[in-house]
Amino acid sequence: MNPIIIIGAGLAGYTLARELRKLDKTTSLMIITADDGGFYSKPMLSNAFAQNKQATQLVSQSAAQMAAQIDAQVLANTRVNAIDTAAKLIDTTAGRFGYEQLVLAVGAQPIRVPMAGDAAHEVLSVNHVSDYAVFRQQIATIAGPVGDSIDGQHAQHVHVAILGAGLIGCEFADDLRGAGHTVTLIDPNPLPLAALATPALSEGLQAALMARGIALRLGTTAVRLDRDPHGLQLTLADGSALRADIVLSAVGLRADLTLAKAAQLAIGRGILIDATGRTSAPDVYAFGDCAEYAAEDGGQGSTRILPYIAPLMAAARAIARTLTGQITAIDLKPSPVLVKTPSYPLALVAPPQHAVAAGRWEHEQEGSRTISRFYDAQGVMQGFGVAPQESVVRQGLLAQLGKVAVA
Repeated sequence: MNPIIIIGAGLAGYTLARELRKLDKTTSLMIITADDGGFYSKPMLSNAFAQNKQATQLVSQSAAQMAAQIDAQVLANTRVNAIDTAAKLIDTTAGRFGYEQLVLAVGAQPIRVPMAGDAAHEVLSVNHVSDYAVFRQQIATIAGPVGDSIDGQHAQHVHVAILGAGLIGCEFADDLRGAGHTVTLIDPNPLPLAALATPALSEGLQAALMARGIALRLGTTAVRLDRDPHGLQLTLADGSALRADIVLSAVGLRADLTLAKAAQLAIGRGILIDATGRTSAPDVYAFGDCAEYAAEDGGQGSTRILPYIAPLMAAARAIARTLTGQITAIDLKPSPVLVKTPSYPLALVAPPQHAVAAGRWEHEQEGSRTISRFYDAQGVMQGFGVAPQESVVRQGLLAQLGKVAVA
């Protein structure tokens, strides 16, 4: 028999392989990846500076070690050119391979902001451990020999301008500031984390970041980047400008649809999958950042992109069972998104999209802690946000989900 093939050796691909091996020790398994196949946890990229972590320290196992652990063939540094879903063949730079079942775990790519200027090409993004290595090296080069000081106190302050004050932008800002660098956050919204958090929580985060010494330029965007003898000059849409040593883009990710489009799979914002993770082609599955998940209620037009760890883990467990013949729906239980901003750590559970229009947010203050609860039209709690968050408070709020508010 041909193997099960997983395209992608990120957290999604390797998690699925591990889950599969818990259920099936013998089926042939192949993982194909364009990078070196080393295992690392992508969420660690945005909080590694303050811990003085080198890129090599974030990689916990090599491709060879992973191959031995999961008893799989890992084809590293191998690009997939095309997928023939009718013939069940994959064409790669290492040859052609037939598959019994195929899983796309190809992730997402950074959104590039159109920008004028002779230095527009110098904007960095960090979506892979190799990107982190480049970013860290640039900071170390500008900072000089003491740029990697573990406490950052004696390093030359490198000024990093971050485009995007969403989850990743805010995490990087807090992390870089914790490493002793100067940070400016730029975002078109009036508050940081505006797409995820309620205004009450966004205001708390803004105050905490500013108290940390992070500058915020909100309600505007970057339109031009030029280099001069003194560094980079960033021009903003509101007509103002600022100087920076490095510009980091964190405006978001877009599902990598390159292979799916070429294979004529059904796509939207991501690769469309059903409740079990199956795509529009037989024996082809997808999950993680590249996938667009079916709504839990089966409602038309209410698919979701879920670029978070908990849905990834749930999908990996379900798809592993389905691949072994136990057809299993992905159980997308409400799970908090944890925002790793040490100055103001948040936990957020977004309410279902269909409930938002007729529902309401209620806020309360417990000392320095802000708690926001979302109630639907029937008074049932369907979402929440809390900051500063901690495990016991988070678990208590999770227990309240699905319950009617007490008058």
